[in-house]
Amino acid sequence: MTTATPSLSELTVASFRIGCLGFGGPAGQIALMHRIFVDEKKWIGEDEYLHALNYCTLLPGPEAQQLATYAGWQLHGVRGGAIAGALFVLPGALLVFGLTWLYATLGTTPIVGALFYGIKAAVIGFILEALWKVGKRALKTRTDLVIAVLAFLGLFLFALPFPLVIGAAAAFGLARSLTSPLPRTTAAKAPRPGASKALVTAAGWAAIWLAPLLAAFALLGPDHVLTRVGVLFSKLALVTFGGAYTVLAYLQQQAVEAEGWLTAPQMIDGLGLAETTPGPLVLVNQFVGFMAGWQAEGGGLMLAALAAAMASWCTFAPSFVWIFAGAPFSESLRRSRLASGALKAITAAVFGIIAKIALVFGFAVLFRVNLNAALPGGLTIALPDFSALDPLALAIAAAAAIALIRFKANIFGVVIACGLAGLVRLAIVPGA
Repeated sequence: MTTATPSLSELTVASFRIGCLGFGGPAGQIALMHRIFVDEKKWIGEDEYLHALNYCTLLPGPEAQQLATYAGWQLHGVRGGAIAGALFVLPGALLVFGLTWLYATLGTTPIVGALFYGIKAAVIGFILEALWKVGKRALKTRTDLVIAVLAFLGLFLFALPFPLVIGAAAAFGLARSLTSPLPRTTAAKAPRPGASKALVTAAGWAAIWLAPLLAAFALLGPDHVLTRVGVLFSKLALVTFGGAYTVLAYLQQQAVEAEGWLTAPQMIDGLGLAETTPGPLVLVNQFVGFMAGWQAEGGGLMLAALAAAMASWCTFAPSFVWIFAGAPFSESLRRSRLASGALKAITAAVFGIIAKIALVFGFAVLFRVNLNAALPGGLTIALPDFSALDPLALAIAAAAAIALIRFKANIFGVVIACGLAGLVRLAIVPGA
């Protein structure tokens, strides 16, 4: 049950809080927004939140940032969406920029690594809390559970393309709704523009998105590093279905091999930095942009800062196009029995997707070594070396999960406590 709509300042404060605490990639961030917007503030209903999540899952680009934008739009229109979407990214972007600058000048720092060691373990607790809460609400029937399991297996075991998994779930839900009519749902109060208004909105926000790239092209030419960074990340924004991991191979190929902006080890360091800071994992794009400007001929801090800003802008600005032009139509789909059936199946599939992301993230945090195990039929599966379990990381993750699920602990307190645990580990075992 929702409460009164928050003021714009209340939404701004909550969005900034989410931006500062949004560790752990999309699974952790989706869990965090659910906890704040749905459970704590009760500004958005459960059905509204899941519907928005379903829509954002279908879009290219960072789905968690799009979900924050959608939530802000639901509460305060375009102003709310712009604030929520921007603040979701800005704290992490500033932190990544500062750490990347330090990395470029000084190299990695043990204290930062130790701090985020504990925070990464805490993120597992956040994700488990999300799976617990979303599962209770999304998996209401045996069929929902089967869809979730199949989505998980399709991604984890068979490495199926993300759009194929979502499309199969939607097709099944649509077919099921034809034979088993679903009750009509009550759509949220939202504007219902016609196609012409949607096109104008999309064109306007697309112009805002492309303005820096076009300015770089006109002033500096197509071969300048700023222009090339803008072109690459604008293309990536259109093809990143399924989250950041789906595009990392292409990004490495282009940024490392084709452009030579950074080395393969530097790319891995950038990914690790993005994984251990708040905000979307695709903030690794900002790291790549910074290094492209830093290491370019005639480069330095100014060019690196501009290239980092260009990479981030071309990564996240397209989300405003998809949300502000498409969200009103998404809300109207809640009135459709057929669309409701498809989206209900997608909700179950999303649970399986989050579970897969959680498992992969858990492997990376809790085990020091990952292996590729061979399966029949020529398949391989990424499994950890169970003898390389990190017991302290497991203890921190378990404590965080218990604190969040059982005792409803404050999010900020859990993050601080787990970060301090990482620092204590460094003090006891230097160089760990």
